[in-house]
Amino acid sequence: EENGHQNKRLKSDADEEDAEDQNKKSPKRKIVLLMAYSGKGYHGMQRNVGSSQFKTIEDDLVSALVQSGCIPENHGEDMKKMSFQRCARTDKGVSAAGQIVSLKVRLIDDILEKINNHLPSHIRILGLKRVTGGFNSKNKCDARTYSYMLPTFAFAHKDHEVQEELYRLDRETLERVNKLLACYKGTHNFHNFTSQKGPRDPSAKRYIMEMYCGEPFVRENMEFAVIEVKGQSFMMHQIRKMIGLVIAIVKGYAAESIMERSWGEEKVDVPKAPGLGLVLEKVHFEKYNRRFGNDGLHEPLEWTEEEEKIAVFKEQYIYPTIINTEREEKSMANWLNTLPIHDFNSSAVEMQTNNKNSK
Repeated sequence: EENGHQNKRLKSDADEEDAEDQNKKSPKRKIVLLMAYSGKGYHGMQRNVGSSQFKTIEDDLVSALVQSGCIPENHGEDMKKMSFQRCARTDKGVSAAGQIVSLKVRLIDDILEKINNHLPSHIRILGLKRVTGGFNSKNKCDARTYSYMLPTFAFAHKDHEVQEELYRLDRETLERVNKLLACYKGTHNFHNFTSQKGPRDPSAKRYIMEMYCGEPFVRENMEFAVIEVKGQSFMMHQIRKMIGLVIAIVKGYAAESIMERSWGEEKVDVPKAPGLGLVLEKVHFEKYNRRFGNDGLHEPLEWTEEEEKIAVFKEQYIYPTIINTEREEKSMANWLNTLPIHDFNSSAVEMQTNNKNSK
């Protein structure tokens, strides 16, 4: 009897130890995930709990995290519980090659493989790194790089008849595009490049480090080019409007002087280029890397080993989506037809005066 009782006790102790071992094996840890996704068909990155008709990238991500066993189900419903933070809130239809999210998860075996098994093929987790407990991907990010892929016929002058497939960007036009894009560098007041910000709102001032258009290339008989922009942070629609204004100037709808005017206090009509070509390329954590990247406990948040996987994902999912959608839906061609509707000459004050006079 005594032995039997003892065996039972040993067995229950062993079970408890097993459970404890399991928890020890997969305690919750703060990590970052490197994500790539094609944004077509999604209403942006950020999850809107309770509004299921607008599907977002985070809806699919959270569901995969729960199904793979990295987070308990209630953390999926209340994302604060896992300290979830995305680095950039990409808008509707926008893709990413290097989005970073930070969160607390159970570090289960084969974690990346398990999460990816529950994700559609156009959303991939390409890397994972452990970070400090207080890490927040949005606050710790000191710069973001976006690219914008567009068909080069967008830069053809409005007075020239252009066959879209046959258009090729000449050296002179490319140089002019780059001269205009370079004007954005430095700190400017971008209140005209977003909605809901007044000219005196301090948060409308943004710092742009780099902006240029690369060499054009041909895909499926159509010529494309990629504009890259690196800045501390961007407001909603800011990049699309920055590009929209340059297109309007190069096409001959607006004078170059509109750029200087747009940074002043008056309201300027700035057109917004389509969302299709915009891709979040990379997020930068230079300060964090300097402080923790070589402390012996944490890795720097750099993804050189994942660069090949990122390139393959872009070739497989992001570029074909942009090219095919452009060919089928003609988003750039249709948008260019709306440029003559914009009033690039008069300021808001003049427009009000004209309206009063016409009455």
